[in-house]
Amino acid sequence: METITNSQVIEKQELSVEKEETDYSKRGQWIRAAVLGATDGLVSIASLMMGVGAVKKDVKAMILSGFAGLVAGACSMAIGEFVSVYSQLDIEVAQMKRDRGLQVTTDDENCEIEREKLPSPLQAAVASALAFMLGAVVPLLAATFIGEYVLRLEVVVVAVTLALVVFGWIGAVMGGSPVCKSCVRVLIGGWMAMSITYGFTKLIASTGLDSNL
Repeated sequence: METITNSQVIEKQELSVEKEETDYSKRGQWIRAAVLGATDGLVSIASLMMGVGAVKKDVKAMILSGFAGLVAGACSMAIGEFVSVYSQLDIEVAQMKRDRGLQVTTDDENCEIEREKLPSPLQAAVASALAFMLGAVVPLLAATFIGEYVLRLEVVVVAVTLALVVFGWIGAVMGGSPVCKSCVRVLIGGWMAMSITYGFTKLIASTGLDSNL
């Protein structure tokens, strides 16, 4: 009897460890998705503001374009994430029904537990939108209180650079990849996006299209 009791205790401990590992894995997935969303918001809004700043020195134009991009990007991320997760949810629920159909007896309680473990489309949509907005706020705040044109662009670049390093570090820690390589990769990608947007907008404006702006 003592041996059976000890084995049962060991099994319970193993199940507890597995549950903790599963929960940790789920948290890691959510955090990585949040980092990706924040990085997307940071780079896209900063690039948009740099593009507008290439042809318009007015701080109001940069702020309004950045705010419009924040709202549009957050809505786009939320809708895309909702549709994606909902499609995944439908597939997993259908698979669960097929698996249950192969069994002689069905356990409604276990089925409900498995359903609760599935991702929530609404939660995923809200998290994605909030993460995008969090990243997009960085260049907006950096440019809001700077009236001088050149200094404003420099402050935006510096603020975005620091945020990219932070997001790259968080992503590396959560993904278990080298921190230095991850930060450099994210940093170069962000710089390229801002430079290309600024350069192409400046090039198009030089053709005379900026006369109507």
